[in-house]
Amino acid sequence: MATSLRTPSFTSCSSSSTDTDDEGVRGTCEDASMCKRFAVSLGYWHDPYIQHFVRLSKERKAPEINRGYFARVHGVSQLIKAFLRKTECHCQILNLGAGMDTTFWRLKDEDLLPSKYFEVDFPMIVTRKLHSLKVKPFLLQPIIELHSEDPLQNDGHLLDSKRYAIIGADLRDLPELEEKLKKCNMNPQLPTLLVTECVLVYMTPEQSANLLKWAASSFDTAMFINYEQVNMDDRFGQIMIENLRRRQCDLAGVETCKSLESQNRVT
Repeated sequence: MATSLRTPSFTSCSSSSTDTDDEGVRGTCEDASMCKRFAVSLGYWHDPYIQHFVRLSKERKAPEINRGYFARVHGVSQLIKAFLRKTECHCQILNLGAGMDTTFWRLKDEDLLPSKYFEVDFPMIVTRKLHSLKVKPFLLQPIIELHSEDPLQNDGHLLDSKRYAIIGADLRDLPELEEKLKKCNMNPQLPTLLVTECVLVYMTPEQSANLLKWAASSFDTAMFINYEQVNMDDRFGQIMIENLRRRQCDLAGVETCKSLESQNRVT
């Protein structure tokens, strides 16, 4: 069957009051994306897609930051690829709090896509990412190539295709999250990899525990990758907390990030 190359229409939706309450947390998406792009510009790793989602920072980043992001991207990527090879790509990936992540496009380049790749983040962040897809054919074309002749489904805070879906939802609202994932044909029977990168620390320990319990009970086979802060009681951690608080961004789960032991107690 021929692949449709029709460009879908995108509609914008107004943000909710909850979006306003989480403005500080949403701002960390921009920070992380700019740090990744800066490191890529210096050759720490290859990513031809990040430049289409975020501008290049004029401020140079410290080598420690570049190396930290390299370790983060490389470590998570290695675990994802190990899962894909173990399942022979007959699986699905849920990237929770995905932001401007480019893993879907990079996996496609390596012919390592799962049966379906899902991204979830705040509706306002998803709207911004959808805008990038709309105006950058370089990003949208790989999604269309893998789709059928049916139009892509989208409503401004959600885009669904055969192999890729991006969903605007609050991870603290599990009924809404599950409803939207099912709308995009999430398959509980498929081996499922859930990924969170510096996400759970912005939720209360109870909210994080509920998300983990939901993941454990929703899929026949599941693996969870969590990249998170640790040793937040040291001087570096305290400076990070102070800087975020000045920007009205509290780390609701910071108490669980004091050590590896405190993180394990949450799960």
